[in-house]
Amino acid sequence: MTQIITPDLCDEFPEVQVVAPGFNNYGGNKAFGGEIVTVKCFEDNSVVKEQVGQPGNGRVMVVDGGASRRHALLGDMLAEKAANNGWAGLIIYGCVRDVDEIGNTALGVQALGTHPRKSEKRGLGDLNVPVTFHGVTFHPGHYVYADNNGIVVSEKPLV
Repeated sequence: MTQIITPDLCDEFPEVQVVAPGFNNYGGNKAFGGEIVTVKCFEDNSVVKEQVGQPGNGRVMVVDGGASRRHALLGDMLAEKAANNGWAGLIIYGCVRDVDEIGNTALGVQALGTHPRKSEKRGLGDLNVPVTFHGVTFHPGHYVYADNNGIVVSEKPLV
């Protein structure tokens, strides 16, 4: 894959949308990108758990967790499963846990922060619906690219 550098993508493709700052990089892969799959959930990672068990095919899961800072939506076991199943990464509008292990996993992970409490499991959540946070709407089938500089979104593949 071509190296992902979001400032270069912004320069070459000025039409990209740029997600407002506030995300931290936790994964072992500090730059990642791919086709978007969306999950909308709140303090319940049931759909995330289901999806990381499916073939990722180099896609990126964008999880709208409602910015909750009371539960983590991703931990080391799900991150490892995602990496093993070919996901490029996850962008979580919420928290993650087990960050030392996630940092050793061949997966891109960005989130708002960390929290040691696991999420609830009620089987709730929506898959592949448009989600909006930090000034950008993420549509399933569009593309997202992330690195230590930020996150950009495009309707078409850029790399």
